[in-house]
Amino acid sequence: MLAKRALVVIILLPIGLALIWLGGWAYALMIALILGLAAWEFVQMFRIGGLQPAAVLIIAGTLALVFARFLDDGFDNSPWILSLLVLAGMTYHLVAYERGRDQAGTDFGITIAGVLYFGWIGAYLISLRQLPEGLWWVLLALPIVWLADSGAYFVGRRWGKHKLSPRLSPKKTWEGYFGGVVVGVIGGGVLAALIAMFAAPAGEAFAITPMRGLVLGLVLSTITTLGDLGESMIKRQVGVKDSGNLLPGHGGAFDRIDSWLWAGVLAYYVIVYLFRYIQF
Repeated sequence: MLAKRALVVIILLPIGLALIWLGGWAYALMIALILGLAAWEFVQMFRIGGLQPAAVLIIAGTLALVFARFLDDGFDNSPWILSLLVLAGMTYHLVAYERGRDQAGTDFGITIAGVLYFGWIGAYLISLRQLPEGLWWVLLALPIVWLADSGAYFVGRRWGKHKLSPRLSPKKTWEGYFGGVVVGVIGGGVLAALIAMFAAPAGEAFAITPMRGLVLGLVLSTITTLGDLGESMIKRQVGVKDSGNLLPGHGGAFDRIDSWLWAGVLAYYVIVYLFRYIQF
C-alpha cells in the first residue's frame, strides 16, 4: 500500500506543479478536472446511501462556476450562474417528486450543497491563482495544508491519546491536531521565507513575507481540518471508507482535496482582506 501511495505521488506531483506553474488554461483545466471528479464521487456516495442528487447539475454546475471564475478573473458571472443552478435544481427535483420520488426535497438540498461546495467554494482555487503573485500564494497555501496534515499524522501516531472527534474520525487526536498546527505555522513561515528569497523581484516590494507565511500557516492549519472531518461525516453517514478508488492507496479525488477546498477560500480572503490592511 505504501509503495502504491508513493508511486502516485511521484507521478502526479510533478504534473501538478507544472500545471500550477503554467497557470492559465492549463491550471484551470486541472482544477476543473479534479473538482468534477470529486463532485461525481460526492454524488455516488449519496446514491450508495439511498439518495438521488442530480449528478448532471452538480457536475455541470461545478464546471460552469469554475470556468466562469476563470474567464471573469473575478465574480461577475458567477452569481447569475449560481442562481440559475438553484432554480434548475428545484425544477429537477420537483419533477422527480411528481414522478414518485418521495425524498426529492432532501435530494434537492444535496444537489445545491454539491454545487456550492465544489463549484462555488472549489473555484476559489482559481481565484487564488489569479491574485497578484498568485503562483506563489498557491505554492504556499497548498503545501501548508500538506505539512499540517503530515505533522498531525506523525505526532498523533507517536503521542496521540485524546480523541479529537470520536464519531467522525476516531484516529484523530488533539495531540496530533496541535502538532499539525505547529508544523503548519513553522512550515508556512519557512516556505514564505524561501519563496521571498528566490522569487521576489530585486529591489521591489513582494507580497509574500515570512510573517505572512506564519499567519497563513496558523489560519490554514487551524481550520482546514474541518474539511477533512466534513468529508468523513458524509462517508460515515453512507457507510463508505473512501470517496472512490481513483488513486491507488489514496482513495478518490474528494479524499485528496477535502482540506484544499477550505484552503483555497480561506487563503484567498486572508490575502485579499487581512494582508491588505495589516502590514507585516
